[in-house]
Amino acid sequence: MVGASLACALVDAGFKVALIESGQLSPKTQWPQGYVDARVSALSLASENLLKHLGIWSDIEALSRLQPYEAMRVWDACGTGQVSFTAQEQHLPYLGHIVENCTITSSLHQALANKKYQLFQQSTIVDVSPEEDAVRTVTFADATKVSATLVVGADGGNSKIRQLAGLPTREWDYPHHALITRVRVEHAHLNTAWQRFTEDGILAFLPLKTVVEEGVEAHYCSIVWSRPKDAAQAMQALSDSDFCHQLTQAFEARLGTVSACDERYVIPLRQRHAKRYIQKGLVLVGDAAHTIHPLAGQGVNLGFLDVAALVDTLIVAREKNENIGDLSVLANYQSQRRSDNLRMMALMESFSRLFANPHPMLSLLRNTGMAWVQKLSPIKKHLAIGVTDFAQEQLGDVVFVELPEVGTQLSTEEEFGVIESVKAASDLYAPVSGEVVEINEQLEDDPELVNSDPYGDAWLLKIKLSDTDELNHLLDADAYSVLCEE
Repeated sequence: MVGASLACALVDAGFKVALIESGQLSPKTQWPQGYVDARVSALSLASENLLKHLGIWSDIEALSRLQPYEAMRVWDACGTGQVSFTAQEQHLPYLGHIVENCTITSSLHQALANKKYQLFQQSTIVDVSPEEDAVRTVTFADATKVSATLVVGADGGNSKIRQLAGLPTREWDYPHHALITRVRVEHAHLNTAWQRFTEDGILAFLPLKTVVEEGVEAHYCSIVWSRPKDAAQAMQALSDSDFCHQLTQAFEARLGTVSACDERYVIPLRQRHAKRYIQKGLVLVGDAAHTIHPLAGQGVNLGFLDVAALVDTLIVAREKNENIGDLSVLANYQSQRRSDNLRMMALMESFSRLFANPHPMLSLLRNTGMAWVQKLSPIKKHLAIGVTDFAQEQLGDVVFVELPEVGTQLSTEEEFGVIESVKAASDLYAPVSGEVVEINEQLEDDPELVNSDPYGDAWLLKIKLSDTDELNHLLDADAYSVLCEE
């Protein structure tokens, strides 16, 4: 989806494009009666705007599989905590759309069929020339070669382009697998996305628009059930009736009885993030650059934002007569997208770990936090996460630090960078106001220093204070550690 949308956008912008597909384009406009794609996406308003700009949205609407959702309800199985989001609160017609992936892909392929570009189908890439070359050359298994000023890796989480280019990643397996299928429920889904957090995973019911002989039904949902591998596989092996019974109980029958289900699939979950998105003449987008927990269905939305940022970057470079493959050009794209992607990954990772922990104190924290979030609407609109050395100790060793430039003016509690551990990532926030006068450049090459010496050689930056009185409100390292222990 991300690669096809990028190809559409680049062709529309007047770039010469070659699209390499391992399979074949499939511009279907209809499917067999009863066909359903178990894989769905929760498209954000930003993704909708991109697809409208590409002229794709009307094609998706015409396929009659686009389901708007106007509310989201989340609750904790281990307590009374719950939170709801509504489009009305945000003064919006809806929060987004749930749609089968085949619908998006088919519409994009249909659009590509009417554009002028070079297409290589059923092609396997076996080599990419080194970045020292003036242009990058991609070689196929049949010895065909294609050269370009810029090679874009949009080939998914197991990106061959990324591997051949030698761009390293930080990645780990989640202890859970995702069980996905479509189910029919007793009560209408009310155009609402539902999520229940349990001791061993997350269960989501996403509303689907389903056309049957009698018309459009509001009784079908796509489910994503994140559970330990053995538990997910055991649920997959159950008879349909037993599965529906257990699913009804796990969901507390919020939509009544689950009466039917389609074929069930179990998918391993893995977090992956490229340390760098770019080389000279090469760039990564979408899952090739980052994959996240499917908790909120944000993967494809991040990919579409990558597309928009990269196309804008290349257009600006062309207007300035710059080489679109130059590192200085591609660095603009990386700086735009890397931090945003890390923040979303941190948010999803933190939610995942918070709700997966059965400790009674964390259960209390979850339920109390949900109650506060429900009362304070500004928090529901803007969520952020800060990292301390205590949190880093709980989440794992630091492996990446992104700091601001010298001369940057910071305000108290303003985010100024990103820190990433082996298990999560988070924003960094300024404890005081002032000007950044020095940064610890050593951390760019050796971020692991934070793990062994957070207050010595691994200091992050130095700030020239705007108001020295702010120091009176700060805790020193020892006092902060005592507070954390208490």
